[in-house]
Amino acid sequence: MKNDLFVIFDMDGVIFDSERAYINAFRDICEQDGVPFIEEACIECIGANWNKTKLIYEKWYGEDWDFPYYYDKVREVLGKLVFPLKPGVFELLDCLKNDHSKIALASSTREVTVRRMLSYADLLKYFDVVICGDMVSHSKPHPEIFLTAAERLGAEPSKCFVIEDSYNGIRCAHNAGMRPIMVPDILQPDEEIKSLAEVVLPTLNEVIPYIKENI
Repeated sequence: MKNDLFVIFDMDGVIFDSERAYINAFRDICEQDGVPFIEEACIECIGANWNKTKLIYEKWYGEDWDFPYYYDKVREVLGKLVFPLKPGVFELLDCLKNDHSKIALASSTREVTVRRMLSYADLLKYFDVVICGDMVSHSKPHPEIFLTAAERLGAEPSKCFVIEDSYNGIRCAHNAGMRPIMVPDILQPDEEIKSLAEVVLPTLNEVIPYIKENI
Protein backbone atom coordinates (compact mmCIF):
# COMPACT_ATOMS: atom_id res chain seq x y z
CA MET A 1 0.00 0.00 0.00
CA LYS A 2 1.00 3.62 -0.41
CA ASN A 3 2.70 5.13 2.60
CA ASP A 4 0.46 8.21 2.48
CA LEU A 5 -2.49 6.19 3.74
CA PHE A 6 -4.47 7.72 6.61
CA VAL A 7 -6.84 5.63 8.73
CA ILE A 8 -8.96 6.86 11.63
CA PHE A 9 -10.47 4.33 14.06
CA ASP A 10 -13.36 4.56 16.45
CA MET A 11 -12.71 2.57 19.65
CA ASP A 12 -15.79 1.07 21.33
CA GLY A 13 -17.37 -1.54 19.10
CA VAL A 14 -14.52 -1.33 16.58
CA ILE A 15 -11.39 -2.13 18.56
CA PHE A 16 -12.96 -3.39 21.79
CA ASP A 17 -16.06 -5.54 22.16
CA SER A 18 -17.41 -3.13 24.77
CA GLU A 19 -20.78 -1.79 23.59
CA ARG A 20 -22.83 -4.75 24.81
CA ALA A 21 -21.01 -4.67 28.17
CA TYR A 22 -22.08 -1.03 28.59
CA ILE A 23 -25.71 -1.85 27.88
CA ASN A 24 -25.65 -4.84 30.25
CA ALA A 25 -24.09 -2.75 33.03
CA PHE A 26 -26.72 -0.04 32.64
CA ARG A 27 -29.50 -2.65 32.68
CA ASP A 28 -28.17 -4.28 35.85
CA ILE A 29 -27.86 -0.94 37.68
CA CYS A 30 -31.38 0.10 36.65
CA GLU A 31 -32.75 -3.22 37.90
CA GLN A 32 -30.94 -2.84 41.24
CA ASP A 33 -32.43 0.64 41.68
CA GLY A 34 -35.90 -0.32 40.49
CA VAL A 35 -35.62 2.01 37.51
CA PRO A 36 -37.06 1.06 34.10
CA PHE A 37 -34.38 -0.11 31.70
CA ILE A 38 -34.75 1.43 28.23
CA GLU A 39 -32.41 -0.31 25.80
CA GLU A 40 -33.35 2.10 23.02
CA ALA A 41 -31.80 4.92 25.07
CA CYS A 42 -28.52 3.02 25.39
CA ILE A 43 -28.42 2.23 21.69
CA GLU A 44 -29.08 5.84 20.76
CA CYS A 45 -26.04 6.83 22.85
CA ILE A 46 -23.64 4.66 20.85
CA GLY A 47 -21.00 6.96 19.37
CA ALA A 48 -22.03 9.97 21.50
CA ASN A 49 -19.85 11.87 23.97
CA TRP A 50 -20.71 12.64 27.61
CA ASN A 51 -22.73 15.79 26.93
CA LYS A 52 -24.72 14.25 24.08
CA THR A 53 -25.34 11.09 26.11
CA LYS A 54 -26.71 13.18 28.97
CA LEU A 55 -29.18 14.88 26.64
CA ILE A 56 -30.29 11.55 25.19
CA TYR A 57 -30.99 10.01 28.61
CA GLU A 58 -32.83 13.14 29.74
CA LYS A 59 -35.00 12.86 26.64
CA TRP A 60 -35.98 9.33 27.61
CA TYR A 61 -36.01 9.63 31.41
CA GLY A 62 -36.80 13.30 31.98
CA GLU A 63 -34.69 16.35 32.83
CA ASP A 64 -34.59 15.43 36.53
CA TRP A 65 -32.81 12.16 35.68
CA ASP A 66 -29.62 11.89 37.74
CA PHE A 67 -27.38 11.15 34.78
CA PRO A 68 -24.01 11.73 36.53
CA TYR A 69 -24.92 9.17 39.21
CA TYR A 70 -25.79 6.43 36.70
CA TYR A 71 -22.91 7.33 34.41
CA ASP A 72 -20.45 6.98 37.28
CA LYS A 73 -22.05 3.70 38.42
CA VAL A 74 -21.77 2.25 34.92
CA ARG A 75 -18.16 3.40 34.56
CA GLU A 76 -17.35 1.88 37.95
CA VAL A 77 -18.60 -1.49 36.69
CA LEU A 78 -16.88 -1.18 33.33
CA GLY A 79 -13.64 -0.09 34.96
CA LYS A 80 -13.34 -3.55 36.51
CA LEU A 81 -13.76 -5.36 33.22
CA VAL A 82 -11.21 -6.39 30.63
CA PHE A 83 -12.82 -6.01 27.22
CA PRO A 84 -11.92 -8.52 24.53
CA LEU A 85 -10.52 -7.17 21.29
CA LYS A 86 -12.57 -7.44 18.15
CA PRO A 87 -11.25 -10.09 15.74
CA GLY A 88 -8.48 -8.85 13.47
CA VAL A 89 -7.43 -5.78 15.49
CA PHE A 90 -3.74 -6.62 15.87
CA GLU A 91 -3.44 -7.93 12.32
CA LEU A 92 -4.97 -4.75 10.88
CA LEU A 93 -2.92 -2.38 13.01
CA ASP A 94 0.31 -4.31 12.37
CA CYS A 95 -0.30 -4.22 8.61
CA LEU A 96 -1.00 -0.49 8.62
CA LYS A 97 1.99 0.29 10.80
CA ASN A 98 4.33 -1.89 8.76
CA ASP A 99 3.26 0.04 5.65
CA HIS A 100 4.07 3.32 7.43
CA SER A 101 0.43 4.44 7.36
CA LYS A 102 -0.65 7.25 9.64
CA ILE A 103 -3.18 6.05 12.19
CA ALA A 104 -5.50 8.01 14.47
CA LEU A 105 -8.08 7.10 17.05
CA ALA A 106 -11.15 9.32 17.41
CA SER A 107 -13.42 8.14 20.21
CA SER A 108 -16.33 9.82 21.96
CA THR A 109 -15.10 8.26 25.21
CA ARG A 110 -13.16 10.41 27.69
CA GLU A 111 -9.39 10.58 27.28
CA VAL A 112 -8.50 9.00 30.62
CA THR A 113 -10.60 5.93 29.77
CA VAL A 114 -9.36 5.71 26.20
CA ARG A 115 -5.71 5.81 27.19
CA ARG A 116 -6.25 3.31 30.00
CA MET A 117 -7.94 0.82 27.68
CA LEU A 118 -5.42 1.21 24.88
CA SER A 119 -2.47 0.98 27.25
CA TYR A 120 -3.81 -2.14 28.97
CA ALA A 121 -4.22 -3.86 25.60
CA ASP A 122 -0.77 -2.63 24.43
CA LEU A 123 -2.37 -0.72 21.55
CA LEU A 124 -1.44 2.87 22.32
CA LYS A 125 1.85 2.52 20.43
CA TYR A 126 0.02 2.08 17.12
CA PHE A 127 -1.68 5.48 17.10
CA ASP A 128 0.02 8.64 15.89
CA VAL A 129 -2.92 10.73 17.12
CA VAL A 130 -5.57 10.15 19.81
CA ILE A 131 -8.61 12.45 19.95
CA CYS A 132 -11.25 11.86 22.61
CA GLY A 133 -14.74 13.08 23.40
CA ASP A 134 -13.63 15.52 26.09
CA MET A 135 -11.07 17.09 23.75
CA VAL A 136 -13.64 18.53 21.31
CA SER A 137 -16.73 20.71 21.66
CA HIS A 138 -19.19 18.74 19.54
CA SER A 139 -20.33 15.12 19.59
CA LYS A 140 -20.66 12.81 16.62
CA PRO A 141 -22.31 13.14 14.10
CA HIS A 142 -20.78 16.63 14.07
CA PRO A 143 -17.53 16.21 12.09
CA GLU A 144 -15.28 18.06 14.55
CA ILE A 145 -13.63 14.99 16.10
CA PHE A 146 -12.66 13.43 12.76
CA LEU A 147 -11.58 16.74 11.24
CA THR A 148 -9.40 17.36 14.31
CA ALA A 149 -7.82 13.91 13.91
CA ALA A 150 -7.14 14.55 10.22
CA GLU A 151 -5.59 17.93 10.96
CA ARG A 152 -3.29 16.38 13.57
CA LEU A 153 -2.31 13.69 11.07
CA GLY A 154 -1.57 16.32 8.45
CA ALA A 155 -4.11 14.74 6.12
CA GLU A 156 -6.78 16.05 3.81
CA PRO A 157 -10.18 14.74 4.98
CA SER A 158 -10.91 13.18 1.59
CA LYS A 159 -7.76 11.05 1.96
CA CYS A 160 -8.87 9.51 5.27
CA PHE A 161 -10.54 6.15 5.69
CA VAL A 162 -12.66 5.96 8.84
CA ILE A 163 -13.52 2.65 10.51
CA GLU A 164 -16.76 2.89 12.47
CA ASP A 165 -19.51 0.69 13.87
CA SER A 166 -22.14 3.26 14.88
CA TYR A 167 -24.70 5.27 12.95
CA ASN A 168 -23.43 8.50 14.49
CA GLY A 169 -19.88 7.57 13.57
CA ILE A 170 -20.73 6.90 9.92
CA ARG A 171 -22.69 10.14 9.76
CA CYS A 172 -19.74 11.95 11.33
CA ALA A 173 -17.26 10.55 8.81
CA HIS A 174 -19.59 11.39 5.92
CA ASN A 175 -20.10 14.92 7.25
CA ALA A 176 -16.31 15.30 7.45
CA GLY A 177 -15.93 14.40 3.77
CA MET A 178 -14.02 11.22 4.57
CA ARG A 179 -14.29 7.61 3.41
CA PRO A 180 -16.45 5.74 5.95
CA ILE A 181 -16.01 1.99 6.35
CA MET A 182 -18.67 0.42 8.55
CA VAL A 183 -17.83 -2.76 10.45
CA PRO A 184 -21.12 -3.39 12.30
CA ASP A 185 -21.24 -4.34 15.96
CA ILE A 186 -24.63 -4.05 17.70
CA LEU A 187 -26.24 -1.92 15.00
CA GLN A 188 -26.68 -3.29 11.51
CA PRO A 189 -26.79 -0.63 8.79
CA ASP A 190 -30.17 0.67 7.67
CA GLU A 191 -30.76 2.23 4.25
CA GLU A 192 -29.55 5.67 5.39
CA ILE A 193 -26.27 4.30 6.73
CA LYS A 194 -25.70 2.13 3.66
CA SER A 195 -26.01 5.26 1.55
CA LEU A 196 -23.50 7.18 3.70
CA ALA A 197 -20.89 4.44 4.13
CA GLU A 198 -18.45 3.77 1.32
CA VAL A 199 -18.66 0.09 2.17
CA VAL A 200 -19.98 -2.24 4.89
CA LEU A 201 -17.59 -5.03 5.83
CA PRO A 202 -18.40 -7.96 8.13
CA THR A 203 -15.16 -7.89 10.16
CA LEU A 204 -11.88 -5.99 10.43
CA ASN A 205 -10.19 -8.79 8.49
CA GLU A 206 -11.73 -7.44 5.27
CA VAL A 207 -10.46 -3.87 5.75
CA ILE A 208 -6.95 -4.26 4.32
CA PRO A 209 -8.06 -6.12 1.14
CA TYR A 210 -10.69 -3.44 0.57
CA ILE A 211 -8.28 -0.54 1.05
CA LYS A 212 -5.66 -2.15 -1.20
CA GLU A 213 -8.21 -2.42 -3.98
CA ASN A 214 -9.67 1.06 -3.54
CA ILE A 215 -6.88 3.39 -2.49
